[in-house]
Amino acid sequence: MTKWLEEHMPKLVLAPSFIVVLIFVYGFIAWTAWVSLTRSRLLPRYEIDGLIQYDRLFASPRWDTAFTNLFVFGFLFIVIAMILGLILAILLDQNIRTEGAIRTIYLYPMALSMIVTGTAWKWILNPGLGLEATVRGWGFEDFTFNWLVDPDMAIYTVVIAAIWQSSGFVMALFLAGLRSVDQEIIKAAQVDGIPTWRVYTAIIIPAMAPIFLSAFIVLSHLAIKSFDLVIALTGGGPGYATDLPATYMYTMAFSRGDIGQAASSAMIMMMVVFTIVVPYLYSELRTKDD
Repeated sequence: MTKWLEEHMPKLVLAPSFIVVLIFVYGFIAWTAWVSLTRSRLLPRYEIDGLIQYDRLFASPRWDTAFTNLFVFGFLFIVIAMILGLILAILLDQNIRTEGAIRTIYLYPMALSMIVTGTAWKWILNPGLGLEATVRGWGFEDFTFNWLVDPDMAIYTVVIAAIWQSSGFVMALFLAGLRSVDQEIIKAAQVDGIPTWRVYTAIIIPAMAPIFLSAFIVLSHLAIKSFDLVIALTGGGPGYATDLPATYMYTMAFSRGDIGQAASSAMIMMMVVFTIVVPYLYSELRTKDD
């Protein structure tokens, strides 16, 4: 009996958490997929009725706006955060004296919740209270910065807030990557008289390709599941100009009482996640096999 327990103890310890994950994660994913194929509205129905919910979803102007916003927000957020994070990491890699303090300052926003970030930037960008009011108080009466209430520009305020919070994390990730590059190669390049900018572009940055991929996966995940930042900053408005798939799903499920639409939008979000994560996992597994 003792020997049997020693052999199976790891399985017994992991079994409860495995069962919980199986039921409350994968079980609910399967349930959502099933409901998305029914005519469910306020209450779930379980008779399969094809892709009617997906037809309704792609015919909805609000979903078109939310999905378009996801690509606009995701592209700008990921690209700018990675560029800014890389620049900050390179600057900190110069062994400056106050590196610890500066690194802490840049990393601090990541410690805040998205709700706090959204609320803070809502005050900063509010035309009557924040940046616009402050600059006008300095005597520049013609200055305007009303993106927060402009349907065409409001999505970019979400981009600004998200970059402010996440670029410090990307900086830390890249800084760790910079410090892991073989210093002997860099010293040899410097001895050969290669300019510093060329060392970074030809040696250091290419060697950090896995770090770039990891940063891309993390930022993509943050972009796709962005909900609380939008709710705190714009509430999805003006109108539904800053809706993202996550806020659309929440609205359909809890405000409109349309479970079928919420389920179908959730499945589309999961497919988007799969298109990003699956190639990454495939490349990682292939690298390990090689």
